[in-house]
Amino acid sequence: MSKRPGKSKLYTRGGDAGKTSLFGGRRVAKDDPRVVAYGTIDELNSVLGVAISFIRQRRLVASLQKVQNELFNIGAELASDKPVRRRRRSDAFQLGSDSTMRLEQLVDEFDAKMPPLKTFVLPSGSVAAAAMHHARTVCRRAERCVVTLSRKEKVNPEILAYLNRLNDLLFALARYLNKTARRREILWTQEP
Repeated sequence: MSKRPGKSKLYTRGGDAGKTSLFGGRRVAKDDPRVVAYGTIDELNSVLGVAISFIRQRRLVASLQKVQNELFNIGAELASDKPVRRRRRSDAFQLGSDSTMRLEQLVDEFDAKMPPLKTFVLPSGSVAAAAMHHARTVCRRAERCVVTLSRKEKVNPEILAYLNRLNDLLFALARYLNKTARRREILWTQEP
């Protein structure tokens, strides 16, 4: 007779009925706006990881990995049912304005390397650029999910500013990655 294997550390069975626990212990439905918001942040982080895998510039990879860490912190902050308070050293997960300002500097840096746009750009080009466009669209969805959550519960306003600026950065990087790959940007046309 074989022994029954021990319980896996990968599953707890606690969510089998469609509920999950927030940091702090409160149980909520898996489609609760808070869970949807931090779940979409997690998806954004994963999609960004795919985009990064196609990039060879070390400095750019390092900058985007910092973004991934910040997204993980945002997810942790959104997964907490504690009320948002002023940032203190003990608030390890709470996003501050310094992160958004760093994104603005990166947007300015990479946008300055590109010609001005007169129309929309189709999300295409090199694999790296197309993956960055994909990350950009997931970022917009994550932002919409956080807006929905903010109508129901208090949310750190820096998260919305950060996601809005991150979208700008991902767009600027998609354009830059096409340029460095010598891929022509395909512009939107109003064809009937």
